[in-house]
Amino acid sequence: MVLAAGRGERMRPLTDATPKPLLPVQGKPLMQWTLEALGRGGFHDVLVNTAWLGEQIPAHFGDRFMPPADGRPTAAMALSYSHEGADFGAALETAGGIVRALPQLADVFWVAAGDIFAPGFEFSRQAVARFADSGRLAHLWLVPNPAHNPRGDFGIASGGSALSRPEDGQPSYTFSTIALYRAEFFCAPRCEIPAGNAAGVKAALAPMLRLAMDEGLVGAEIYHGPWTDVGTPQRLAALNDPEGRAAPQ
Repeated sequence: MVLAAGRGERMRPLTDATPKPLLPVQGKPLMQWTLEALGRGGFHDVLVNTAWLGEQIPAHFGDRFMPPADGRPTAAMALSYSHEGADFGAALETAGGIVRALPQLADVFWVAAGDIFAPGFEFSRQAVARFADSGRLAHLWLVPNPAHNPRGDFGIASGGSALSRPEDGQPSYTFSTIALYRAEFFCAPRCEIPAGNAAGVKAALAPMLRLAMDEGLVGAEIYHGPWTDVGTPQRLAALNDPEGRAAPQ
């Protein structure tokens, strides 16, 4: 699942007429970098949620997307959509949106935000297999803290468990938004919203993750490759500046 429903308030006025996942980064819509990375990993069924200017995303990508071959075998991706804006008038936040899409997702599935730039991330079947064998409910990829989030979000214990609140002296890292989940994480009793979220309940993801972390049910690892949360016009400009003259903020 690729998350593409947000309004992108901090990106205004760029997002007044264009949804953030379609803003150009190095000649491609931002969301396309994530789609291409999923395709390289052999994942070809992707659900995208939409809200703000949501009709533009399927208008651009359609229901089939062919990643560039890049010298290796490739196949078309089948794209489906969960139109939160059309159905409920606004985005349902991360957990609410995932629960809305849950009937269309597998028992184990990837989630990544459509507004991050992580061109080298490897969405691998080996990672899925390791997670499926782990017994955990979620596995997160964390990144070293960028300047705009110096305190980070979560920690990692020595055994690979994610920590909701790192102990004194332990480092904290930023959640990349890339993660693997089990469908049961979004079902009762952990989530009270019925699968399909027919009522359009808005729900945040972080509180659910923290509770599961405290039970030792979430794993984590560090991703050290290039990663940007494209949350401001300055960060977008920095990615599009080949001379490195634009400083991200």
